[in-house]
Amino acid sequence: MATLSEPQRALLDGANYATVATLAKDGSPQTSVVWIKRDGDDVLFSTVVGRAKERHLTRDPRVSITVIDSNNPYNYTEFRGEASLTTEGGDDLINELAHKYTGDDYKGDVGTDNVRVVVRVKVAKTTGGR
Repeated sequence: MATLSEPQRALLDGANYATVATLAKDGSPQTSVVWIKRDGDDVLFSTVVGRAKERHLTRDPRVSITVIDSNNPYNYTEFRGEASLTTEGGDDLINELAHKYTGDDYKGDVGTDNVRVVVRVKVAKTTGGR
């Protein structure tokens, strides 16, 4: 597993958006913009059971996450690794991320039967910003 540099950790700790790339069943890439956080040198994001990210990562855990500095788009890092998924703590994570990015509770799942998933990426390789 990779050890992240302080600038990479700062990029993940800031309210910078990330693009997550997963592999569809036919091998084609699928990307989504997500909120992220860091837990040690792991990268976490949230999705919902049944969405493309969850289906793809359940079948093939390889993932790439690119985070771009919102203040300097030429400062970025790509984090590659494998994901593990759990529903434990899913609602807590999306609420924590909502506070990080919007300053408020997450209301997107209100009135739905969404089951939130925590995606934890063990980073194996990084490229870009140091």
